[in-house]
Amino acid sequence: MVQELARVWGVDLAASYLVGDSWRDMEAGRAAGCRTILLRRDYNTDATGGQEVRTLDGAVDIILAAERATHAARFLAESRWILERLDAAALEAMAAALAELRDRGGRLFFLGVGGGAAHASHAVNDFRKLAGMEAYAATDNVAELTARTNDEGWDSTLVEYLRGSRLRREDGVFVFSVGGGSVERGISTNLVRAVAYAAELGAAIFGVVGRDGGFTARMATHCIVVPTANPETITPHTETVQALVWHLLVSHPRLRRAAAKWESVEAAR
Repeated sequence: MVQELARVWGVDLAASYLVGDSWRDMEAGRAAGCRTILLRRDYNTDATGGQEVRTLDGAVDIILAAERATHAARFLAESRWILERLDAAALEAMAAALAELRDRGGRLFFLGVGGGAAHASHAVNDFRKLAGMEAYAATDNVAELTARTNDEGWDSTLVEYLRGSRLRREDGVFVFSVGGGSVERGISTNLVRAVAYAAELGAAIFGVVGRDGGFTARMATHCIVVPTANPETITPHTETVQALVWHLLVSHPRLRRAAAKWESVEAAR
């Protein structure tokens, strides 16, 4: 119905808002690519999605403010909205599980593609240096990655890296991905195969993903799904939160083994 309305009236759905009072409304808006605003009521406590208001006037205020705002102001407002909805308890549980993995001698393999691969490389540095954890990024060995892509195909690059690394039940994999991987959509299928292999072995699976989390969220032991504040900025917001989460983890008292350079310099003054 929403898509038909857009076709008939020439509506840009990505620039539009759907205001509703049920989870069905929120799902319809997201499926159509709209921004969503949930009109919170006593009867819809189980409904989630989009920004929340108590009155239609509140929804109007959000829409008008968004239209007046600069991109910078809008992006920062969306970021605040996302951070307020991150599950602190889930982050605490993730930190505890990673500490247990380290204490039992497990290794941690970071997996990501594109921006996720860059995050993986940075996270390995922090987990090794600050958290004292044996960690690796599957995409750091460019020669192996490109050789496997050339000889065996892209889909098997990450799972074969894990096999070659003798992934064990005691180990863990940590995924940075916007979509979380999807065979049906043909997106990040090398991540899907790697996560499926880790699950088959009984290794711990961690992830920070966006959208609905895809295959990673369904299979993960501990996963943070970044809420969508704006369908047009899912990727930058997800990748921003991914960096925030791993820095939160390596600075967590359960995991931190060493101070970062500037903190140690300040402490010595």
